[in-house]
Amino acid sequence: MKLRLFFLILCSLCAYLYLEAQIEDPKATEVWEPEPRVVSPGTGTAPPSDAIILFDGTSLDGWTNGKGEAAGWKIADGAMTVVKGTGDVKTKRKFGSCQLHLEWRTPKEIEGKGQGRGNSGVFLSDTYEVQVLDSYKNRTYSNGQAASIYKQYLPLVNACRAPGEWQTYDIIYMAPVFNDDGMKVRSGTLTVIQNGILVQNNVEIKGTTPYIGLPKNPPHGKGSLRLQDHGNPVSYRNIWVREL
Repeated sequence: MKLRLFFLILCSLCAYLYLEAQIEDPKATEVWEPEPRVVSPGTGTAPPSDAIILFDGTSLDGWTNGKGEAAGWKIADGAMTVVKGTGDVKTKRKFGSCQLHLEWRTPKEIEGKGQGRGNSGVFLSDTYEVQVLDSYKNRTYSNGQAASIYKQYLPLVNACRAPGEWQTYDIIYMAPVFNDDGMKVRSGTLTVIQNGILVQNNVEIKGTTPYIGLPKNPPHGKGSLRLQDHGNPVSYRNIWVREL
């Protein structure tokens, strides 16, 4: 069996080298079709032309609370802000793999410490949390600070700005795949860029991101994008997504 495998590999290598030797025209390796579609980049902080706007600073019509009722967060100065006790907010529209952009701000006036300071979170597929926290000169457990994949991956660096300053997350989320029996056949991945700095580099999602316990892998399809009410008045603005 090993000899046969070696022979097949050797034949494949010889065939490749033969074909390589026959290619003398550079046009033989040019690909013209399909032609990538045109997407216009946004100017300044504006979204690209194919983005789905989730929050433009004026309305929460596209959002709901966990009970399917109207979202209870307040809107002021183009941002939505957590109102303690009103619960998480999530998009009515559901998404799978996507590119997500949002801007967030923790309170300028510092209250609390560790996990009690500017705590919120961004959930992909209503399941996997990228932590939002005031981690500027605020020590907590590393896999729970800002830009961590909560309780799974600490960020590569702490890229947080000072309290009261706007910060950006650009998140590339590739959703996990489950078969018809509910078994995970391909893990999801997350890449996170915070304030222009790579902080999570295509990490494999281990499963859910619970506060207590180990990750689990319940089967799911597309899900809402959810923002967490953790009791702190964290604000969000300029939220858009591109489906992948």
